[in-house]
Amino acid sequence: MLSYSLLDTLKTTLQKSKVEKLAMIAAEQNFSVQEIIDLTFHQEEQIAFRAAWVLENIFSSYPERFLPHVSYFLVRFPAQNNLSARRHYSKILALMTKKNASAALKEILTNSNTEPLVNTVFSWLIDEKVPVAIKSHSLNILANLHTRHSWIKEELIQTMDFLVDKESTGFYAKVKQIRKQLK
Repeated sequence: MLSYSLLDTLKTTLQKSKVEKLAMIAAEQNFSVQEIIDLTFHQEEQIAFRAAWVLENIFSSYPERFLPHVSYFLVRFPAQNNLSARRHYSKILALMTKKNASAALKEILTNSNTEPLVNTVFSWLIDEKVPVAIKSHSLNILANLHTRHSWIKEELIQTMDFLVDKESTGFYAKVKQIRKQLK
């Protein structure tokens, strides 16, 4: 699949089944995951969102195709300003940082400077314009990285205390879960 045809496809409304099919095509035809990451920064917000959705599906369903591009994703992560794309970006990073992530992912993260990621995710967490789904993934990311950065735990607890009354009941439930994880 050429990026031109992918771009044309991303200009149209996509349903979940089409996104899954695009991820499969990208994986099977060795399409450049790096190009898809770049498309998540497209000037047209809908194209960027759809590219991020495809990217998330590649990560979830074809991790071996995503793995060579993890470092590039991590470098680009802080620059993601599209709120719709951020939802997929934050979900990918939350999955990458989980305890049960693959050994290869853990090694890449261990050898990466995660400080810019932590700073970015904290800024998303406290931004009033950021939707709760992104904030929920942000909580997971920070809780997952708290053992790597000792200062995160206390800062995260204070931030959750501050935000818990300002956000939805779903956010409150996530905060309860994260508090258990931090103990």
